[in-house]
Amino acid sequence: VKSGVRAADRPALDLSIGEPKHATPARVLDALRDALPQAARYPTTRGTAELRIAISHWLESRFDLAPGALDPERQVLPVNGTREALFAIAQCLLDPAERPIVMLPNPFYQIYEGAALLAGAEPWYLNCLAENGWLPDLDAVPESAWRRCRLMYLCTPGNPTGAVLPQEYFDRLFELADRYGFVIASDECYSEIYFDESTPPIGLLGAAATAGRTDYTGCIVFHSLSKRSNAPGLRSGFVAGDAELIAAFYRYRTYHGCSMPPFTQRASIAAWGDEMHVRENRSRYRRAFDAVIEVLDPLLPVSRPQAGFYLWPHLPMDDQSFARELFARYNVTVLPGSYISRDIRGVNPGRDHVRIALVASPDECIQAAQRIRELIQSR
Repeated sequence: VKSGVRAADRPALDLSIGEPKHATPARVLDALRDALPQAARYPTTRGTAELRIAISHWLESRFDLAPGALDPERQVLPVNGTREALFAIAQCLLDPAERPIVMLPNPFYQIYEGAALLAGAEPWYLNCLAENGWLPDLDAVPESAWRRCRLMYLCTPGNPTGAVLPQEYFDRLFELADRYGFVIASDECYSEIYFDESTPPIGLLGAAATAGRTDYTGCIVFHSLSKRSNAPGLRSGFVAGDAELIAAFYRYRTYHGCSMPPFTQRASIAAWGDEMHVRENRSRYRRAFDAVIEVLDPLLPVSRPQAGFYLWPHLPMDDQSFARELFARYNVTVLPGSYISRDIRGVNPGRDHVRIALVASPDECIQAAQRIRELIQSR
């Protein structure tokens, strides 16, 4: 969208990428620094028992699972950020000879599509539209596609819509997964950025437990410290769920050598064990949303999402033209919605939308909103 376009002579404001700009917590950096001498030894693929226990305790507390509901030896595996794990799980589980289908939301995080294609599968896009609450549309899937489905990617809270999947949606998915034999892979990296402290988003494991699926059959979740703890450069996350899936993924990972460094593990233990910095983080995003919506609301239909740090407004013009003009005239970068969605059955859910990531400082977010307002007023 920027090709051949010269930016306006104003300070650049980039709200296109979901990269948190808040400071990484001091306790995480201190743990990282203190553990640097551990670089002298090889890490194991499974990570330390201490890290897996810390992750298990966090999951049980956060998603109201029973104490001991997760076995840290069999149901948790550290990964170097969820991006590589979301890609690798498709390579691990899919057999291209079966002509598998991988279902994914539309719009989507590009890794889901790339993972499917490079695993020799056919991506099947589930439109997320305003009229269905931005939830992936299961009703549009024919029986023939369900029979070939081997993996379904979910994103809850959604990127870019912020929609949170409810228990009823998960219940229907469990029934479909049992009937057709596919794995549910839930990307929950935005789960800790929400706005009502009394109602955190539910996740796949919590929904499974509520449905009585306490062995988490066919379920695997992906979590990260990138958004939760403002540590995208740490490349720290985990997968958890069905013990058989975790065992298969562990075997796969022993061959491609993605082990988390020991010092990263120590920093991760510090991060998963502290909620104060996460609550403070949510408070910062809450203030940013309130301020930006106040600026934009009279001219652009915007509202605070259920969770996450994106605005996903519908525009009065083409999304690519809007993004190009905003950059050329005001030096603000946003992501055209059509860049992260596909035309499916005559509908592109991202067309005439832009994704605005409120990851910068509140002052910068307000400046960007004011420039967006100027552009709309000028038209």
